[in-house]
Amino acid sequence: MFAVIKTGGKQYKVAENDVIVVERLIAKAGSTVELDDVLLLGETGKTAKTAAADLLKASVFAEVLEQSRADKIVIFKKKRRHNYRRKAGHRQNQTVLRITAISATGVKPKVDSKKAAPAKKTEKTEVSAATKVAAKPAKKVA
Repeated sequence: MFAVIKTGGKQYKVAENDVIVVERLIAKAGSTVELDDVLLLGETGKTAKTAAADLLKASVFAEVLEQSRADKIVIFKKKRRHNYRRKAGHRQNQTVLRITAISATGVKPKVDSKKAAPAKKTEKTEVSAATKVAAKPAKKVA
C-alpha cells in the first residue's frame, strides 16, 4: 500500500519503511507522528482512492529518526560594473522520518513488544563497577 501525503507545502509518495526528509516538524527523535493530510491511497493493481470521504479518516504514521539541517545554500548577488556584491547562506531545518504504517481508517497500529521495551540495565553491572573501585587498596605514601 502507498499514499501521497502533504506536509510542509510539499507532497510525498510514501510506502511502509520508506525514509523521507521533510520540512521541520515539532517532535523529538524517537517519537511517533501522525500525518493526516492524505491526498491519495493506493495499492498495486487496484484503483487508487481519491474521494474525500475515503481520505477523511486516512492517516500515515511515522517515526522521527532525527532533527537535522540541510546542506548550506549560497546566495550570491552581483551587479556588473557597480561594485555591488552580496553573499549570504541558508541552512533549512528538516526532519527525517521512517514511515511505520499507512491506515485507511486512521487507527494507530499496535507497537511490537520487541521494539517498545528497551533492554533494562541490570544492577549487577552497576554494583560490580562500584565494588571494583572500593576493592583497590589505597597507596601508602612514605
